[in-house]
Amino acid sequence: MTPQRFTFVAAAVLAWASFSCQAQSVAMTGGMGSKALLVVNGGAPKALAAGDTYQGVKVVSVASDQAVVEVSGKRQTVQLGGAPVSIGGGLGGAQGTSIILTAGSGGHFVTAGSVNGRATQFLVDTGATSVAMGADEARRLGIAFEQGQRMYISTANGVVPSYRVSLTSLRIQDVEVFNVDATVSPQGMPYILLGNSFLTRFQMKRENDTLTLTKRF
Repeated sequence: MTPQRFTFVAAAVLAWASFSCQAQSVAMTGGMGSKALLVVNGGAPKALAAGDTYQGVKVVSVASDQAVVEVSGKRQTVQLGGAPVSIGGGLGGAQGTSIILTAGSGGHFVTAGSVNGRATQFLVDTGATSVAMGADEARRLGIAFEQGQRMYISTANGVVPSYRVSLTSLRIQDVEVFNVDATVSPQGMPYILLGNSFLTRFQMKRENDTLTLTKRF
């Protein structure tokens, strides 16, 4: 084998090994009869039936409250409304370093994820100082925010009390960070705002409708 041929083959093998070690993040957000609404790697929900394959994720079976999926021969059960599961990676666990998001309607980046192991929805907000959420969502996630540091913030409705807390973990796709500063306010929010207490831990790169967050620390 010539040196050039050997170099090409070696590069191909390394590329395949890198791809095969990447885990897929899968969450179940709902059901449509015999189909499950699955979010793969933070993308838009996809209705998939048993036997369907999407982005390397094969659906083995679907029930009203869960789906069994398979990636590279590995199977795992995804619970409805549960935290995203990581499947197919060689290392296991949330050990990824990059998050890839696609802009939705209005150009906003919305993604499924979890806080302290409980599923939720995030909206990227580079103008927010920290991760921010409403009190109702904080309670649903089991966050005892009333024990946090009390503070006041200005809103369209005037100055309102809020609380500063630290989130034990925040996970999106196969990337998890720990001890993330957040604020909890009384007003309701459709999403948790993914502010700079999370974003500054990543190198951000946007190309058209794709936002890539690469972990810095």
